[in-house]
Amino acid sequence: MVVKSQIKFIKSLQQKKYRSRHKMFVAEGIKTVRELLMSNYKEHAIYSTDPDLYSDLGFNCHHISAPELKQMSGFKNPNTVLGVFHIPEKVEFEFKDWVIALDGINDPGNFGTIIRLCDWFGVKQILCSEDTVDCYNPKVLQASMGSIARVNITYVNLNDTLSESQLPVYGAFMDGEVVYGEQLPKAGILVMGNEANGISEVVSSEITTKISIPQFGKKTTESLNVGTATAILLNEIRRGSISN
Repeated sequence: MVVKSQIKFIKSLQQKKYRSRHKMFVAEGIKTVRELLMSNYKEHAIYSTDPDLYSDLGFNCHHISAPELKQMSGFKNPNTVLGVFHIPEKVEFEFKDWVIALDGINDPGNFGTIIRLCDWFGVKQILCSEDTVDCYNPKVLQASMGSIARVNITYVNLNDTLSESQLPVYGAFMDGEVVYGEQLPKAGILVMGNEANGISEVVSSEITTKISIPQFGKKTTESLNVGTATAILLNEIRRGSISN
């Protein structure tokens, strides 16, 4: 049985200020927690309604009831397990291969999807502007499905960092050059902008090439979802590296 103080502490980690203060975060769901347990993330405690859930990995779960799990969870319908993990020390950022840079991404689901896409396409580095949603937001973690364990995410002054890079910087714009006609290099930075406003003016000044995804249907859709756009552009980047 967990005590009220434990539940209060775990619930507090739903907020960024307490995650920053305690350098811990909460992950929920069988797949996400399993991925983190198999990675370099250090667990603080694992709580589950199924005490034998991760016995095959050599981890012991604190057995809790479904009502206790619901009290801890940040979701309406929690899924069997909740893990509290330590936020790792920052890993040095490397400008090599392709890098995704996110300029003011606000939606946790979009960010989590982009993390998962980077994992799929073998992009190991994500640069985030300081106003991008926290990568340890529970909804980001849920959408990433554990892929955060394999992608290095760094928050920076994006404008300054891009200006210091020697890699070519590509930005996704509605009026950019059609990506299908571009000869994309083996390494570069792809900047994806805010859901409503796109790439900010200050970051735009560091873009060397503006690229776009052409629209073939009727001009009724304003723009693609940023996660969908990232998937298309990453596919084109990797397709180019295979053909080269």
